[in-house]
Amino acid sequence: MDIPFEPVVFGIKVNIHLILEYAAFFVGFRYYVFLKRNITDPISSTNRLSIIIGAVFGAFLGSRVIGFLENPSFLAFSPEYLVQLLSAKTIMGGLFGGLIGVELAKKIIEEKRSSGDLFTFPIILGIIVGRVGCFLAGINEFTYGKETSSFLGMDLGDGLLRYPIALFEVVFLIPLWIVLKRFQNKRNSDSGILFKYFMISYFLFRFLIEFLKPNTFFVLGLSSIQYLCILCLIYYHKTIRKLFYAN
Repeated sequence: MDIPFEPVVFGIKVNIHLILEYAAFFVGFRYYVFLKRNITDPISSTNRLSIIIGAVFGAFLGSRVIGFLENPSFLAFSPEYLVQLLSAKTIMGGLFGGLIGVELAKKIIEEKRSSGDLFTFPIILGIIVGRVGCFLAGINEFTYGKETSSFLGMDLGDGLLRYPIALFEVVFLIPLWIVLKRFQNKRNSDSGILFKYFMISYFLFRFLIEFLKPNTFFVLGLSSIQYLCILCLIYYHKTIRKLFYAN
């Protein structure tokens, strides 16, 4: 199989990445519905819907803003400026933007209970499906890594051996799923802690993996994604501190 993987069906080139991107949202949402159906949700249906709406709007805005900041070199006016601005997006901005959207929605509806645990595994599943699509897209998506001569290098479509960053994420998320699932089975775990541990783990992983990406825009040696990771870790500093003190 060649990468980018672009099969031709009935004479039409199929965009596998786009299909899996939409599939990620669909599968993640269906898994969320399945989980919700099999638990007693302490949050009312009305408040849960408000939280989801807050998450969707926050994720949309966050993914666009951070996606734009990843490469703001097209600030100069051009005919393609608006198209580039609207199409720029990143899962990291979506996650953190969704988090802020949820917190604002909960503040408006005065919901005090934690709501993140129910979203944790659907989000992980969605990211895994989406990252498989990114991997199959090769160099057509900016989820590939720097050139390397190590055994980890793969030809992603330009004839060069590169780190398959998207594949690294999949390999990281599957064990993370298993660890969080085992942690979930502990009856004494605090409500909301599952989602917090996921965010801390994933954003820390992304901070480190960004060093393997051929980023072109840096501020003091770090990319915009890495600054977002730092912001997220600061946001959860109490949870991180409690985790270290507990050990």
